[in-house]
Amino acid sequence: MKPRILVIRGGAIGDFILTLPAIRLLRENFPEAQLEILGYEHIIELARGRFYADATRSIEYGPMAGFFIPNSILAPDLVEYFTSFQQIISYLFDPDLFFENNLRRAGVKNILPAYARIDDSQHAAQQLARPLQKLALFLDEPAAEVFPSAEDRLRAGHFLGESTAPVIAIHPGSGSPRKNWPAENWAALAQWLREYTPESRILLVGGEADAASIATVQAAVQGTHVLTAQHLPLPLLAAVLERCRLFLGHDSGISHLAAAADTPCLLLFGPTDPAVWAPANPDVKVIIAPAFDLGQLAFAEVQEAVKDALEQAP
Repeated sequence: MKPRILVIRGGAIGDFILTLPAIRLLRENFPEAQLEILGYEHIIELARGRFYADATRSIEYGPMAGFFIPNSILAPDLVEYFTSFQQIISYLFDPDLFFENNLRRAGVKNILPAYARIDDSQHAAQQLARPLQKLALFLDEPAAEVFPSAEDRLRAGHFLGESTAPVIAIHPGSGSPRKNWPAENWAALAQWLREYTPESRILLVGGEADAASIATVQAAVQGTHVLTAQHLPLPLLAAVLERCRLFLGHDSGISHLAAAADTPCLLLFGPTDPAVWAPANPDVKVIIAPAFDLGQLAFAEVQEAVKDALEQAP
């Protein structure tokens, strides 16, 4: 019987992608193991059947709540599920040990608490992999990778259509307004791109939180050369982004996805430290805003950086 390893990882898109190098360590060092991931289904789908995970399970399954309550009645199916693993690695924030103690009460023998409060000591991916040193696993490469399936790539081709024009992706949002360059600047940049590289198409990327900023950019560059990718499943979005000539964005989970898809990226950073939070991939370039305030980042500086990035992009 194959050994079974479970990685439990909640958090947002960027948190998960920053953890992929640690999961890669497990995958590469235990290639025969059945490796599963428990987390938010729409995020961990990036890993299922795409190199990292043989299977996934949603942490939002109702009876799972009992494992976060001390001395609760534990769902028998989950007791059977958790005890089927020889090793559980949990990135959950569990300061009172409610979850860990319930796992032990269920009969789980090997639990590795891996939650890390990220500081400025080294890149976030390295800090997230550090707990695996207890398993004699050490991370050498902090750059994350994603591996879209053949079906993902086929769907991406349908989404982008038959045009062979190069695509420049813009994600004008992030998880925090403080990390965003003003939407009006993105709109002006998109207008300039239409003139500077008229053969290119512009792809606007985002989710619900980015609706207002996307609408601002859309209003400035309406036309057949503009595509919008909102609410796409993450594996499909990864396959779309890997076909882009350049990705422009901020410190966001979508930026990490683009970098992990091996897309050249130019990212604008304000209040967060790129040495810790920027994707570690080689084709990522970062502009740090003056006084760490993106409101002070000059349009001309970004414009020149985009010119340089386009010259170097394939």
